[in-house]
Amino acid sequence: MIQAAILFASTFTLVFLLGVQQLNVQHGHRLAAAATSLFIGISQLALYKLAPDAGGVEIAAYLAGGPLAIVCAMQVHPWLRERWR
Repeated sequence: MIQAAILFASTFTLVFLLGVQQLNVQHGHRLAAAATSLFIGISQLALYKLAPDAGGVEIAAYLAGGPLAIVCAMQVHPWLRERWR
């Protein structure tokens, strides 16, 4: 069950960061988009290590992380933009 939680967190983080990066790119925030890429790489490494051994519960956790993350990224991005100005 812990691996499922870690897989969910890793997927959530990856998709969240991809969403934030896309919004940064669309709004011309080059430095923020570049910095986000580093954290995207870290999240991808975690996924590549965990996903090959995934079973049913882990696959469900993986699939649940993405949709929730992208909605959260869309909600949080304006707040992040204001915070970093």
